[in-house]
Amino acid sequence: MNVSLDLKIEYAPGEEGGGQWMRIGESLHRVFNERARAMSLSVEGRTIYETMEAFWPAARTDDSLPDFIREYGEIWTSMPKVLVSRTRTSADHNTRIIGGDDVIEQLARLRAESDGDIGVGGATLATQLLRATLLDELLLFTHPVILGAGRPLFDTHDEPLELDLLEQASFDEGVTMHRYAVRGARATA
Repeated sequence: MNVSLDLKIEYAPGEEGGGQWMRIGESLHRVFNERARAMSLSVEGRTIYETMEAFWPAARTDDSLPDFIREYGEIWTSMPKVLVSRTRTSADHNTRIIGGDDVIEQLARLRAESDGDIGVGGATLATQLLRATLLDELLLFTHPVILGAGRPLFDTHDEPLELDLLEQASFDEGVTMHRYAVRGARATA
């Protein structure tokens, strides 16, 4: 997730695709591409999915865009995805939909049956998976800005979650990356 220094993911409603405060240059985007390419599956909430769906499929063939942007469009479009939604009944771009009252149990089964890394997109979904101890790691790209207001990365959580730092890096424009292991996450089956 892209976050501000005060762990906000959007300053104003509707910024899910990236507010003006985000500093995503070429070197950082190439890291996004590399990490996305390595995932076996992406699980996305409806809001983030619809944001991605609105741009990335067309971006892959838009010659006016830089190659690294077109590359990500191809990665996202072809990657197997699971859309978590109570309202959507269809989706394109290698996407299947799950929903209902047992969505966390469905995702736990999916996780147990899947090989490789599964990415999660969407703050509400990530919070639900953290509560269910189904998130193994957090990957945060922190942009050097304090928003002071806006949507927080995580909804309220009942108890503190302890993390262990696995990796960190710095990028152009002052963005930092921190990858953490979540202590107490369910072991994969």
